Amino acid sequence: MNIGPREERKRLIMGGATLAMSVGITIGLIYSGVDRWWRLGLFFPFWMAALGIFQALEQT
Repeated sequence: MNIGPREERKRLIMGGATLAMSVGITIGLIYSGVDRWWRLGLFFPFWMAALGIFQALEQT
């Protein structure tokens, strides 16, 4: 266990918030009819969300 409960909770909340934001932006881009290549820019926010959630769950 490398992180404490407070840091674990913080990473989980930030990961969840980033995931929700990324999903919201993705839905907005889909419904607005923007070219699908613009969605490639969402790779980084989804990656950051996954990192936060996985780090919290694995306590690293």
